[in-house]
Amino acid sequence: MRIATTIFLTDETITPVRLARELEQRGFAGLYLPQHTHIPVSRTTPAPAGDPLPREYGRALDPLVALAQAAAVTHRIELGTGVALVAQQDPIVLAKQAASLDHLSGGRFTLGVGYGWNVEEAADHGIEWRTRRELVRDRMALMRALWAGEPTAYEGEFDSVQASWAHPKPVRPPRERKDAEPLTGPRTLIGGSAGPKLFAAVVEFADGWLPLGGSGLRETLPQLRRLWQEAGRPGEPEVVPYAVHPSAGKLAHYAELGIEEVVVGLPAASEAEVLRALDAHAEFL
Repeated sequence: MRIATTIFLTDETITPVRLARELEQRGFAGLYLPQHTHIPVSRTTPAPAGDPLPREYGRALDPLVALAQAAAVTHRIELGTGVALVAQQDPIVLAKQAASLDHLSGGRFTLGVGYGWNVEEAADHGIEWRTRRELVRDRMALMRALWAGEPTAYEGEFDSVQASWAHPKPVRPPRERKDAEPLTGPRTLIGGSAGPKLFAAVVEFADGWLPLGGSGLRETLPQLRRLWQEAGRPGEPEVVPYAVHPSAGKLAHYAELGIEEVVVGLPAASEAEVLRALDAHAEFL
């Protein structure tokens, strides 16, 4: 089982370069970084983990910039967003950034996709909250058009792009889908809680699922795998439990379910504290 990590990197924590080098040297499988463009002070949306909201949420580095630094000093570890708030991005720019990072890292980039939880943050980006899932679906389709091998136009409900020259292309080859165009782009995982809407999105435009914490998988995994097969997708969806507090028993449970990668959480802290956390996780490698 591959053990990757996630952390809120900020202007006060260990640096991306130092952490990436340590992860590669110690044998960890990857680094996933979350995204928040800003946190409005007037926030009324409850935080997922409860309030008060931890300090690092309002100080997070841009994940693609930080991952580019990490890519430049490593050769093996996977580099991913956990998760990118696609609704808050210009999809043409995000498609270019994702493809560029994937190209420069030799195909090591994973696009973790999320719908967001902070209504106030999304509102500053002009997002109508009730349609954010449809917006993400639309923007992912536009990005797939730009990642296609030949110039491909896209006209959607929210966004459009002309048939265009758009290079570099992501390294991962297109994935076949029944009765649909091949799925282009880097490895793509969707974060969120189990449910019909999320599983439909995973089956339609992703390679798998990032379940936060990884609880309840014995019940939900068969549902996702059944939908995957019914949609004619080859193989099985990749399922990567995210921000896990690891234990030997928990990892054995995941292995029994056929899971091959787990992302463990690290504290948003100084270099010394983060290195101590990596030491504590070493027994699981």
